[in-house]
Amino acid sequence: MKTFSSIISLNENSRGVFTIDTTMGCASGMKEGKNGCYDECYSAKSARLYGYDFSQTVVRDFESKKQLQQIVNEISKVDMPFIRIGSSGDPSEAWEHTINICRKIQSGLRNIQIDIFGHIKNDKQIVIITKHWECIPDHLLHELNKLNICINTSISAIDKLDTLKHRIKQYERLKPYCKSILRIVSFDFNEDNDQGKEFKAIQDELFLRYPVLDTVFRSSKSNKLVKNGIIKVHKTKFLGKNALISKANKKTYFGKCATCLEMCGVNM
Repeated sequence: MKTFSSIISLNENSRGVFTIDTTMGCASGMKEGKNGCYDECYSAKSARLYGYDFSQTVVRDFESKKQLQQIVNEISKVDMPFIRIGSSGDPSEAWEHTINICRKIQSGLRNIQIDIFGHIKNDKQIVIITKHWECIPDHLLHELNKLNICINTSISAIDKLDTLKHRIKQYERLKPYCKSILRIVSFDFNEDNDQGKEFKAIQDELFLRYPVLDTVFRSSKSNKLVKNGIIKVHKTKFLGKNALISKANKKTYFGKCATCLEMCGVNM
């Protein structure tokens, strides 16, 4: 299988959000099973479709100062208040490198976005989505706020309990240093199923105890959660295509990023 390029790039996904991934592939996540996290990693599925090895994490960097400047110029023109890191890899596998990339981006943006009054125009927040496979080192914490970083800690009621506690602990740890958001992958659990009922109780507690960014689970018919009757799914349209989804709250947003109120936690 092919390995991902080590040259960083800025990409717009089908929902209209711009991503600059500091890592591609997810060695830690693929240890969860051949289909990745929750038996349904979209990035792993896409990588497999195009012949890439998603089980190997590739750290990505700018090819040159010229390429860095080109990407910074592109970011400055993005009609969104943020860009995202962590769509096709987990930046926690390379925290030092990820924060260094954030430094370069924000430094470049500040150089070209100062108005005549010395104010920064169109400042972009950097949203990092992570499962905290590795903890961010203490010495990097004080840089987070200076770099205008918002960290989305991804959790779910079906996480192993020790893993769930670890991720919540990291979410709490980050709160004094940056905008720290709990990003829950929620499910419509089947309470007639013993395991579904157990997971539902955990999920209810998470919703009750924390302010969370609720996200929808997109599934396949072959997903073990569906096959074992743990979750309920229904068919719907997503970006013009048929999709099988499960979500705890019927009102949870499921569409283009430009019309999302929370904007990956930036507006929370």
